[in-house]
Amino acid sequence: MELRFLLKLNGRITAVLLAAVMLLSFFTSCSKDKREVVAIKFDPEKSYTMRAINVSSLISDSGVTRYRMNTKLWYVYGKAKDPHWFFPKGVFVEKFDTLFHSEASMKADTAYFYNQRGLWELDGHVVVKSLKGERFDTSQLFWDQKAQKVYSNRDIRIQQQEKIIMGKGFESNQEMTEYKIFNTKGVFPINDSPELQGEPTNDSIPASAAARLGLANNRQ
Repeated sequence: MELRFLLKLNGRITAVLLAAVMLLSFFTSCSKDKREVVAIKFDPEKSYTMRAINVSSLISDSGVTRYRMNTKLWYVYGKAKDPHWFFPKGVFVEKFDTLFHSEASMKADTAYFYNQRGLWELDGHVVVKSLKGERFDTSQLFWDQKAQKVYSNRDIRIQQQEKIIMGKGFESNQEMTEYKIFNTKGVFPINDSPELQGEPTNDSIPASAAARLGLANNRQ
């Protein structure tokens, strides 16, 4: 009787030990698997923290919708040394009045926004329509929100209601209502085509006309 009991007991102990060994082997195997996982290196300059596609966002100011931003692709590099947004397929921003009528707009083929500096960089075919109804065409434009100014050192074409002004480099307030144009290339009526006439030189602009227009004509 005692022998049978011991045999049964030993059998149970053996079974328990066997289960414990199997369980220990399982956990050991799992822990080895975890140690063998290869860590992926995170490069904050090249790795985005957010990606969005086909974005159409309304932005309010003091509870009133004042802006709309459209873009096909939007990356956020929030961990970069200089945190920024990147719009590789372009961006379109429209400003509304209190009645939700469009009063100004800005678009570019490519754009960057540097968060900490409050700086927009627009590249490619950049088109800005101002509050005064003027159209600005250039290949690169910077908008410094902290300094409240817009500037470029590229060729600039400004279409007003009755004339077109061309130059290289300009500075403006952020509303694009007061500006200076540098290295002026031409001023001519809106009905005349600069492509047909050829590009006017600095010498083709009367000094009195330049003075009336408030141009900064820096001859190199």
